[in-house]
Amino acid sequence: MSTVYKIGVDGGGTKTECILVDASGTIIARHLAPGCNPNVVGPDQARLIVTDALVALTSSLNLQLPAPTGSVSATLLFMSGLPGFWSEFAASLTDFGRVTAALDSLPTLELATHGAPGLVIHAGTGSFVAARAPDGTIHYAGGTGWRFGDPGSGYELGRRAIARALLELQGWLPASRLGPTVRDHTPLGAAADARAITRYFYSHAEPNRVIAALAPAILRLAAEGDHTAHQVLIESAGELVELATRVATKLFPGTPLDTVPTGLSGALLTNATVAAALTPRTPLPLTPITAPPIEGVRRLLARGSP
Repeated sequence: MSTVYKIGVDGGGTKTECILVDASGTIIARHLAPGCNPNVVGPDQARLIVTDALVALTSSLNLQLPAPTGSVSATLLFMSGLPGFWSEFAASLTDFGRVTAALDSLPTLELATHGAPGLVIHAGTGSFVAARAPDGTIHYAGGTGWRFGDPGSGYELGRRAIARALLELQGWLPASRLGPTVRDHTPLGAAADARAITRYFYSHAEPNRVIAALAPAILRLAAEGDHTAHQVLIESAGELVELATRVATKLFPGTPLDTVPTGLSGALLTNATVAAALTPRTPLPLTPITAPPIEGVRRLLARGSP
């Protein structure tokens, strides 16, 4: 008997994760590919990554199940960067059922609110606030990309840490562990000064990637009790939480904000130290999300629509 399947894709700047589910919502096949944000890898490479990933996903299904394996009825693409680009890409696909492109914020919003009104605050490679208003409409705030801020994101955290470390190395701020940590993130050696480190980051072929890669070290310093690293974390994530509070105030007028479901998503915001420090900064009930975004994709596939 032929079975009908659905495909879900979570396409971000770091990775592209694909799942294929059966009618009961059980995951039959998975495929992991590199990041596909066209703002980072370029439009041509983004198309290639996702197309190859979809082919690999359905090929793995054919290997796992005896023929006839069935057909794909629908594919949902939850993608970062350039919504218009992804809508055109979705329209160009064949052999993957009805293909729909949507924002990559929707799976994490699903995990935070289970389809009900509420918010999610996400900080990963990039950052954003997504919300479902009481009337069911979806709203998006922030997410303007690494060039324009993305508070709380890996890039913004790395940028703030480097800026602080350079002033320390120049002698204008008290020395902390940030200076050596930033220096060790370069190949310049222990004798490198602020000027050499500045040149390194400005001349790097992929500055956004190398700066964002500093974020795990800042998280580690904060977890070890380093006050300066902790402050950098809270300053960056605090801007994102303030944005979420403004969004909630506008979308839920007259509703006590402490009753609006609000999820925290991403390694930075779900860090226990950061989450505890952010709680006093907003009336929103911040709840860390432990499930990965691809689980949100699976739930949206089961519901049948974004």
